[in-house]
Amino acid sequence: MWSPSRRPVGAAHTWPQTPGPAAPGPRTRSLVRCRTRSLPPDNAMDGGAQQSSLREPPGPGGAEQEGVPGEWDGGEGPPEVKRSQPLFIHGSSRQLPEEEPRASSLPSIPNPFPELCSPSNSPILSSPALGQGPPREGASHVVKVFGEDGACRSLEASAGTTARQLCETLVRRTRALQDHSWALVELHQHLALERCLEDHESVVEVQSSWPPGADSRFVFRKNFAKYELFKSNTQSLFPEVMVSSCLEANKSMAHSELIQNFLNSGSCPEVQGFLHLRETRRKVWKRFYFSLRRSGLYYSTKGTSKDPRHLQYFADLTESNIYYVTQGKKHYGTPTEFSFCIKPYKVRSGVKGLKLLCSEDEQSRSCWMAAFRLFKYGMQLYRNYQQAQARLSQPPWIGPTPLRSVSDNALVAMDFSGCTGRVIENPSEVLTVALEEAQAWRKKTTHRYSLPAACQSSPLSAAIHCTQPWFHGRISREDTQQLIGRQGLVDGVFLVRESQRNPKGFVLSLCHLQRVKHYLILPSEEEGRLYFTMDDGQTRFADLIQLVEFHQINRGILPCKLRHYCTCVAL
Repeated sequence: MWSPSRRPVGAAHTWPQTPGPAAPGPRTRSLVRCRTRSLPPDNAMDGGAQQSSLREPPGPGGAEQEGVPGEWDGGEGPPEVKRSQPLFIHGSSRQLPEEEPRASSLPSIPNPFPELCSPSNSPILSSPALGQGPPREGASHVVKVFGEDGACRSLEASAGTTARQLCETLVRRTRALQDHSWALVELHQHLALERCLEDHESVVEVQSSWPPGADSRFVFRKNFAKYELFKSNTQSLFPEVMVSSCLEANKSMAHSELIQNFLNSGSCPEVQGFLHLRETRRKVWKRFYFSLRRSGLYYSTKGTSKDPRHLQYFADLTESNIYYVTQGKKHYGTPTEFSFCIKPYKVRSGVKGLKLLCSEDEQSRSCWMAAFRLFKYGMQLYRNYQQAQARLSQPPWIGPTPLRSVSDNALVAMDFSGCTGRVIENPSEVLTVALEEAQAWRKKTTHRYSLPAACQSSPLSAAIHCTQPWFHGRISREDTQQLIGRQGLVDGVFLVRESQRNPKGFVLSLCHLQRVKHYLILPSEEEGRLYFTMDDGQTRFADLIQLVEFHQINRGILPCKLRHYCTCVAL
């Protein structure tokens, strides 16, 4: 009978090696792409044998049941483990300080259940009330992103992946046009709250702050208003009535010059104005005079008084996120639809703790939201804008491409003009070929203007606009205003849709001064040729594409040029 040899205190046991299972055969590569997770170190299993004790949970009363092996006491032999029964895994066991960890003689076996070795992510050892916890550095996380059509795509990202990097990956995979207006929107449907993530924010960190089981998601869509505060007219974004205190302190500077200095320095001007505030634990809204100062957001308890005795501290914006409220009248009974919410970090779920505010119009709400962003992020917001402008000025193949997939690495520029194809390695030649290809496609699209009259009035010529990203088919007037509102109430944002009242007509929906206006496009026929017009035939266009391209260069009868078209990409 085998008996353990006596050993001094602190020495490690050396078990006899037993023949293990046969080594698996060589694996073949597959075309199916699968996610891999990092395996534990080679000594994860054998080291765990020294630092952890494996045993079954004791029966009632803490005593071990008969026939169930307990911990080995060093008397009869090695502990017998029944492999058909589950094992209870302790987090760690005490180790004598004089003991040194030694490598086990057992062969290194990869851990098939690595999630059971991390109590922070284990569904058994963690409490649901604690949420997902902070992201671990170096670990991969699955991020689900939804499109505006409801389609979902799962991406694998590290803990340091920013919103801009994730947007660039989605733009590349959806083959969309690259610009800095693509954004990742955090949406809480159960609270009717949404906000656009800044380019430098960590996606995994934001996702880990969501409560488990909540109806929260990321939405990938356009947001033309993200950097509009650095490009648009500063007088319209920050009206004089809302920055009057700054103008009084700097009487020698003009309004536009003063606001531009604030934006270039990444600081926030002092903003004040009336807002509707929802009282705590009540559904009553009251009107107060708010003031955003360097120390935080305050409201006056006595009219428009700025006396420190009458100012009440309202919220810490550095420890909160600012959200737009969608359908505020339905969910919170807001007096207007121009409401927003200050949500502290500590508020994970529920309405309790939300600080709801409501403005009189969209211009006032846009001013407050822009001021809050400048107050919280400061110079970082201006650096994000400068980096976005720099990315647009350089070719897409220059610079790092984060989260690049294997399929993207296989894309190369080819030249098939000769007898055999060749790979184009010179970047200048690649740019020349791309311009020539774009010019060739341009000639194909403009070729329709030279067709005979009979072909120009054909159904194919009349429906050529259906292939354009700015055409949205048969959508209602209300859906159009919501779509333009979600993608940014910026001058020049537009789309073209079918008219609901006139079955043969179309409607050009355009945003100007933060309001959506609709212009009817009617077809007219003259000498057997079909035209489209918006001014009773004074200006005629061969099709809708020519109409849109004309108004992108010339204002015409519109209040402004067509700058950005609303589009929805399919994930």
